Formats: sequence, C-alpha cells, structure tokens
Amino acid sequence: MPHRDRTLINRVLDYVYILSKQPILLRDLLDANRQYNEGMHVDPGKLGFRLRLGRAYIVYILIVLAIIVPISTLMHKPLANIDPHISILGAMIITAVIFIGFNFFISKLRDVVTKRQIKKSWKLRFPYFSYEEYNGKIEKIYEQAIKDEISKKDLERYILDNLVED
Repeated sequence: MPHRDRTLINRVLDYVYILSKQPILLRDLLDANRQYNEGMHVDPGKLGFRLRLGRAYIVYILIVLAIIVPISTLMHKPLANIDPHISILGAMIITAVIFIGFNFFISKLRDVVTKRQIKKSWKLRFPYFSYEEYNGKIEKIYEQAIKDEISKKDLERYILDNLVED
C-alpha cells in the first residue's frame, strides 16, 4: 500500500467522507476543475465522494468542545459576576455562532476534499503535467474543446495535442 500523508486534516477527511475507488471520468475531472477554479461547489458524485453527516457532527463537536471548554474554564469567575441577562444573551450568541459555524466547517471540508480528489485524479490523467502549473491551461483548452464540439473519445488527445503546441 502506498504511503499516505497522515496529517490531521487528511485523517479527518478520511473519517468524514466516503471516497470511491472508481477512477474519475476525464470530462467529469475537467468540469470539476473548471468549477473549482471559478469558486463553485463541485458535484460530489462526479468526484466520487460522499459526506458522512453523523461523523462530521462528531468531529465538529470535538472541535467546538476543544475551544469552548478551556475558554469557559478561564472565563467562569468573571462571567459569574455579570448580570444574568447579559449571560443569557451571550449564550444565545455563542449558540448561534456554533450552529452557523457548522455550515462553514462543512463547506471548508468539502473544498479541501474536492481539491484533493481533483489532484489525485489529475496525477492519473495527466502524469507529466503538474496540477499547479497546468490546470489553468488545460481549463482553457477544455473550454475551446467544448466550443469545437470535440467528442468524448477524442477529448484527451485534443487536450494533449494542444498542450504540446503551447
């Protein structure tokens, strides 16, 4: 089995997402790359991943607890002496921030797993062209291929021919 980067974020992603072992189709990869570069969310089905919502909640709760417990331990005495109305308002605001934060957490995880899946598939489809250097060039070539109505079976050759010309 190849060595995998076992950083904390990769462990979280592997725990929270189900990743398909099927290769990503070339057209799906190119569409996903284009959408990702435009700052849009990519269809997870095209990139072969699915969120395990229950596990995402568990990870998020652990992160929130790791932040809230130390802060509340340090702030207990000063907060105990303020007006209860202010404490109630503060608790409402913190609760709202926690619930809103979950959506940002899921969105960030989705962006990270999207880029990871694109790069993984990129290595299979374009092993001699680094993602960082060539993703913009290939995106432009792909847009031209769509305009020229290049068929699916000729798409890879069209892209590689145009890369060699540049």
